[in-house]
Amino acid sequence: MKKLSRRARIATGGAVLAAVAAGTLGTVSANASAPAAPGAAPVASVKGGGTVTSTHLSVDAAAKAAQAALDAAEKENQKVSVAVVDRNGNTLVTLRGDGAGPQSYESAERKAFTAVSWNAPTSELAKRLAQTPNLKDIPGTLFLAGGAPVDVKGAPVAAVGVAGAPSGDLDEKFAAAGVAALGH
Repeated sequence: MKKLSRRARIATGGAVLAAVAAGTLGTVSANASAPAAPGAAPVASVKGGGTVTSTHLSVDAAAKAAQAALDAAEKENQKVSVAVVDRNGNTLVTLRGDGAGPQSYESAERKAFTAVSWNAPTSELAKRLAQTPNLKDIPGTLFLAGGAPVDVKGAPVAAVGVAGAPSGDLDEKFAAAGVAALGH
C-alpha cells in the first residue's frame, strides 16, 4: 500500500469529517421533523375566539420617545433620566442624561410603570391618593408627577416616565414631549 502524502491525508481527513458532519446534520434534521412519539402530549389549536391580539410599542418608537423627552429636558438645562415601558410595565428603553441623579433612573421607571398601569398621567394619580392612600402601597408604583401614558384607541400601549427635574410638573412636561414625539 502506497503511503499518502501529508496533503492527501489532510484532504482525506477533511472529507471524512465533512461526511460525518453531514450524516449528523441529516439525522438531527430528520428528528426535528419526525412525528411525535406515541404517548407524547398533543399539540392543541385554540379555536373560536380563545385568543386576543394586543398592540405594542416598538423599540424604535420607544427610543424616539425617550430621546424626545431627554431633548426637551436638556433644552431647559435639566438633568433627568427617562424610561419607556411597554403595556405590561416592562422597561423598553432608559436614558440617563448627563448629570442626572442616581435616584432618577429608578424613579423614571416607576413613574412610567404607574402611568401605564392606570392609563393616566401620574400627576392625576397623585391627586387620587387623598381618597385612596393605600394606592401607594402597590409594588413598583410611584405616585409623583412625571409619568405620561401612551394609548392607542384609548388602550394603554406604553408610558414615558421622567425623573430628576426640580419639580414633578417639569418631569411630566418632558414626559409629555416624549409622548408627543409619537404623534399621540
